[in-house]
Amino acid sequence: MLPDLDDLLDDAHVVALPMRVRFRGITVREALVLRGPAGWTEFSPFVEYDDAESAAWLRAAIDFGWTDHEPAADSVPVNATVPAVAPDAVAPLLARYPGCTTAKVKVAEPGTEIADDVARVAEVRRVMGPDAAVRIDANGLWTVDQAAEALERLAPFGLQYAEQPCATVPELAELRRRVAGLGVPVAADESVRKASDPLAVARAGAADVLVVKAQPLGGITAARAVVADAGLPCVVSSALDTSVGLGMGAFLAAAAMSPGYAAGLGTAAMFTADVSSSPLLPVDGRVLVQRVAVSREQVERSAASPERTAWWLARLTRVHALLAA
Repeated sequence: MLPDLDDLLDDAHVVALPMRVRFRGITVREALVLRGPAGWTEFSPFVEYDDAESAAWLRAAIDFGWTDHEPAADSVPVNATVPAVAPDAVAPLLARYPGCTTAKVKVAEPGTEIADDVARVAEVRRVMGPDAAVRIDANGLWTVDQAAEALERLAPFGLQYAEQPCATVPELAELRRRVAGLGVPVAADESVRKASDPLAVARAGAADVLVVKAQPLGGITAARAVVADAGLPCVVSSALDTSVGLGMGAFLAAAAMSPGYAAGLGTAAMFTADVSSSPLLPVDGRVLVQRVAVSREQVERSAASPERTAWWLARLTRVHALLAA
């Protein structure tokens, strides 16, 4: 079911949310929130994505805004997120995630070295203690050789898994064989959400864990199907969403995520503003599984410039036309 474009545009708002620390190369996250008959929803493909790749994100927005999904739990556990910061910035960042016993640490940041990653992970382990789960995310930026060296140096810190250490499915499969003795599982993110065939990584034996995100996979319904077909443990994460999109992810996590893992849905703590007066922030290490109501006041305060708003509305119009075709 594809709503008319006018129905999508009727109550659509573009926001620009400042971030506390540079993450994924950006300091401001732009997003479009809109209201459907089932509630508020979100369309926020990253600005560098073309219209074809953005189509799945619009399908996700429609799935959430035009479908009455039932929550499968009251709340889900979430991880803290540590960007590629210096060790002395780790403790203040972790303090924004009260009760979280899992941390995802960004590594392989351009311009840094493996020694920087080791120091960051070591500090996370020191601050969180020996019982915390620590996972790393390289966003596919290492070669197989670099990843093998990095994981050998990072394995002593007891990693829960290494997320997308290399870019391609064959590289992940090769790395997984090379580091089998280290006890570090390999997780796939970009190889799932950006792939034309999100199940290829599972068929190739290239990952131990799938990281799935609701928007890039076309929404809750489509993502649940991918998880069921893959037959691998699943961790649900955000695509740097507003609290509206995090709510979408929380519904997916409650329905599809494997026990024993924390979802990457605590990222509202990374913003200095949000679209809701009650952002979906971690409390006691968990976030609620609920639809988030948009605050008109917050949306107006964080409104994108007229030029950026026009850009997003034109993008929505083009992507809607793709789906209609």
